[in-house]
Amino acid sequence: MRSIIPAARAALLAFVLILTACAAPTRSAPPADTPLLLISIDGFRADYFELGLTPNLERLARDGVRAQWMTPSYPSLTFPNHYTLVTGLRPDHHGVIHNSMWDTAIGKFKISDRDAVGDTRWWKGGEPIWIGAQKAGLRSATLFWPGSEAPIHGQRPNRWRPFDAKIDENTRVDEVLGWLGEPATTRPHVATLYFDALDHESHDHGPNSPESREALQRIDAAVGRLLDGLAAHGQLERVNLIVVSDHGMAEVAPGQRIAVEDMVSVEQAVVTSVGQSIGIAPNPGHEAEVERRLLGPHDHYDCWRKSELPARWHYGTHPRVPPIVCQMHEGWDAIEDAKLKAWPKNQTRGSHGYDPALPSMRAIFLARGPAFKRGAILPPFDNVDVYPLLARLIGIVPAKNDGDITPLLPALLPDRAKKKQ
Repeated sequence: MRSIIPAARAALLAFVLILTACAAPTRSAPPADTPLLLISIDGFRADYFELGLTPNLERLARDGVRAQWMTPSYPSLTFPNHYTLVTGLRPDHHGVIHNSMWDTAIGKFKISDRDAVGDTRWWKGGEPIWIGAQKAGLRSATLFWPGSEAPIHGQRPNRWRPFDAKIDENTRVDEVLGWLGEPATTRPHVATLYFDALDHESHDHGPNSPESREALQRIDAAVGRLLDGLAAHGQLERVNLIVVSDHGMAEVAPGQRIAVEDMVSVEQAVVTSVGQSIGIAPNPGHEAEVERRLLGPHDHYDCWRKSELPARWHYGTHPRVPPIVCQMHEGWDAIEDAKLKAWPKNQTRGSHGYDPALPSMRAIFLARGPAFKRGAILPPFDNVDVYPLLARLIGIVPAKNDGDITPLLPALLPDRAKKKQ
């Protein structure tokens, strides 16, 4: 009996260990002491690197990996693509289908409406990386990211802030450096940092304006401050850094704007979204009339039924997508007549939201850190592929997503490129 009992105990212990492993399916590997910092530069077009104004971002690319460009998801707008980057889902699948949208059960969403931005019901369609991390017992922190102000699946990031455009780039960097400089017991495993000034100046003055170039240089200097701060504390080689943008930017020349009321009247339809991707819901009894008026090509835009949109956009199945979608041609905007009259007539502006395949909409992807090769250049890939990479880097099993890590595997050192079970 004495020889049987230890054997039975060993068998019982092995059985318990198997059950424990099965009870924690969200972890694919033990967490390394390697924080992940995801940085977004809103509106950074891929060809801005050719301007010679971003020495710190270029240094980051030389020391790590750069993609030729990254293709945004349709529509190429800020909120849909930021949520795609952290969930790996197309906007048509995660439900944040536009910067402005309508839901019959919730009402209207606008990015300027703080209550809507923080309403969990808009964000239920995806599991962002910070929620996946926390489910796996890891810590997260977000310094501004669309979706981080709302509880998602009952959780917010461990640390988060309501968006405040008045907080300058250096202050944002210093806060993130503070997080990453904390002891391992409190330091976040995954964090985000967001810069919005380039997008703002490009909208107001155009992507080729002195104001946009100054914002570009200011953000690059902040990235330099981040790199130098990490290096000063011996952390630069212990943090995986990823820099992305959500979309590019196209120039809108004076006069290249139309009023949405000239596309369809308020008696005929409700316009759920304006700008470049125009959502239109015909009023009851006006469906055939609106279709006759809108469907097909026009001088400065094209319109489709939601079920007939170009397949490469992966868009049109979500209930929030209205029955008709009109896409403006590059360099043209459609806005409400009252706003159109208030805009300076001779002011060049910038816009995005156009076909993601256009060179002007191309986004960036850069990465450096202990997981990445040095000096590698990746072919273009879709931004849905970023999320599975984020999950790989922090050692969690990805939630259901539309991405594929394969295009990004050449960026990783061999030990990180190999899948860990």
